[in-house]
Amino acid sequence: MLLPLRRHLPSPMSSLRAAPLLALLLAGAAMASPAPDTLEQRIKACTACHATDNDKRDAFFPRIAGKPAGYLYNQLLNFREGRRRYPLMTYMVDHLPDAYLHEIADYFSNLHPAPPPAQPGTLPAAELERGRLLVTRGDAGRRLPACVACHGEKLAGVAPAVPGLLGLPRDYINAQFGAWKTGVRRARAPDCMATIAARLTDADVAAISGWLATQVARPDARPANAPAAPPPLVCGSIAAAAAP
Repeated sequence: MLLPLRRHLPSPMSSLRAAPLLALLLAGAAMASPAPDTLEQRIKACTACHATDNDKRDAFFPRIAGKPAGYLYNQLLNFREGRRRYPLMTYMVDHLPDAYLHEIADYFSNLHPAPPPAQPGTLPAAELERGRLLVTRGDAGRRLPACVACHGEKLAGVAPAVPGLLGLPRDYINAQFGAWKTGVRRARAPDCMATIAARLTDADVAAISGWLATQVARPDARPANAPAAPPPLVCGSIAAAAAP
């Protein structure tokens, strides 16, 4: 047996009692403030992956906070101009003007979160030692400069355009060397990192990334203001960042 229709409808009194609450909710929605138009708000698309307030070292995404502004600007340009290929990054910067890219780069360069902890070593001790020697001394017989010759004795980078290497995920370092070897990642000519990557074997890359992952930057580490000596190779990206 069907119940009378009136049993399923709200009473006039219940509708009246609900009206003030509905009006209050609608008024609150109308008065809600829009998101603030600040740089911090606009770059949430960046910090969703490149978080600055927690440890992202086990992820694929690199830590960009504290990197030199010239380096960060160069990378944004490289994505925009096709020298680096990652669809999400290209989509995000494709229509951004140079001035805005500078603003983003400056913002992240001035952030200095605490360094992430070291990753556990995954290679035999002999391979880790090989990585340490390549990073700190290079291999003159194979025309491989030490990483510290460009990236600074503390591996914290050198202003304006050389990044620090500590705090980067091991997998990210491996992937970038692979990208340089295959031409997926490029920089302004002469592309010194492509030259170096071509001289490294896969075992070299694994040793370098494995050793770097076990190191932790000092909390007060900052990019050096200038290189301790002229770079061993001419790098177009460094020259472009230093140009007035």
